[in-house]
Amino acid sequence: MDNKQEQLDTLQQMRKLMEQSSRFISLSGLAGVFVGIIALAGGLVGYWYFDYSFYYPDYGYLVFDTSGELLSEFLIFLFLNATAMLVLALFIGTYLTIRKAKKKGLPMWDNVAKRMVINLFIPLAAGGVFILTLLTQKQVELVVPVTLIFYGLALINGSKYTLNDIRYLGIIQIILGLICAYYNGYALLFWIMGFGILHIVYGLYLHFKYER
Repeated sequence: MDNKQEQLDTLQQMRKLMEQSSRFISLSGLAGVFVGIIALAGGLVGYWYFDYSFYYPDYGYLVFDTSGELLSEFLIFLFLNATAMLVLALFIGTYLTIRKAKKKGLPMWDNVAKRMVINLFIPLAAGGVFILTLLTQKQVELVVPVTLIFYGLALINGSKYTLNDIRYLGIIQIILGLICAYYNGYALLFWIMGFGILHIVYGLYLHFKYER
């Protein structure tokens, strides 16, 4: 009986070592929660910017002037809001992930982490270029759906090197983006749902599943 238990313990340790060597498992669920809260705050700022409404059948007149040029006011708002959210999210996410890695004695930046970041970056970079193209073509109503879809693709692509649960979050983001493409008048609401509420729910799920 003791030999069987020792064998099981050995197999579990081997499995754990293999998982640590092939997957980045230091992601913090709480980081997802805080990222979601930051996204909610940014979405509410957008709600204020768009005259306290979640529904706009045509965003074009808010984004372009009569000559068809992007409004400098919109560009400034977008830059400041996006930069603030990105900086806060990266800072909090990195801090909590480093803290978790130290607590569990795991490496923070190894070859697995690098592969994960690269696989995340490729769809995100492609999505960013596509969004710039949409803006130049005055297809502003598709910006939020494309953001959700490419973010979902990035999560699926990066999930090969981290927790499998991230893959399902990516699938949900893609579905949300496809629905948003049809109901694009509610783009801000879909953005808040995807980047805010979903991150909070999924972050709590990961926290209680892996960290409690």
